[in-house]
Amino acid sequence: MKTKIIGAVVVASSLVVSSAAFAGETVSVVGSSSVSPLMEVLGETYAQSNDVTVEVQGPGSSAGIRVAHDGSADLGMSSRNLKTAEESPQIKEVVIARDGIAVVVNNSNSVTDLTKEQITEIYKGNVTNWKQVGGEDKPIVVATRDTASGTRGAFEDIMSLKKKINGIKVSAISQKAQVASGNGQLKTTVANNPFAIGYISLGSVDNTVKALTIDGHKPSVAAIKAGDYSVQRPFIVVYKEGRPSKEALDFLTWVQSPTAQKIVADKGFISIN
Repeated sequence: MKTKIIGAVVVASSLVVSSAAFAGETVSVVGSSSVSPLMEVLGETYAQSNDVTVEVQGPGSSAGIRVAHDGSADLGMSSRNLKTAEESPQIKEVVIARDGIAVVVNNSNSVTDLTKEQITEIYKGNVTNWKQVGGEDKPIVVATRDTASGTRGAFEDIMSLKKKINGIKVSAISQKAQVASGNGQLKTTVANNPFAIGYISLGSVDNTVKALTIDGHKPSVAAIKAGDYSVQRPFIVVYKEGRPSKEALDFLTWVQSPTAQKIVADKGFISIN
């Protein structure tokens, strides 16, 4: 009988320890699929020395701005500037990094440089063959992101890919373009199609695709800092004043610290300091 009682006490103690081990606050961060991989690393690093779990979801920038407005998450992420209709005195914006947008083609493509004007005409559907821009006599397969994507929104703004129809501003990207739901899917599309062209976060570029120079400038951190490579956008955290927990705001403050900004730079993005 004594043995059973002692055993019960040991089990009870282990349950207490186990519960304590999983105690702590959860910070929810929702939004841009471009910001998400960086935010996941920042969250994991922060959690190592703080009793906080950072949960990251990346459905897109529009979703990130929406959750900031409705308060369904602590923090939202956007990889584009907010539209006028999305701005509000209650919505706070914090730039945590800057990122280039790389225009990428298949590794077998002979084209290495395009002008911004050429890229715009390709995406409008006015230039349809690689021969028109110095490449092979092959059709251009245009790949783009979905309309909720902050990368697409920023790309359209930078490349003048907006037009007005009945007074309403809409996308000028050709409706024949293939639509990808994220950086990874778009990169895979380009990597698997020798005639494809797409655009992805500079931090997502790897040896599976070839990043083009634009107007003679290679997409790089140095070129962005120097102002030579103009296809760039901010990574923004948005939140509704009074909504985030103290833990969420503490995490956001840490994200702007030198320690966190070193991680930003190490991941191939441009730090804010």
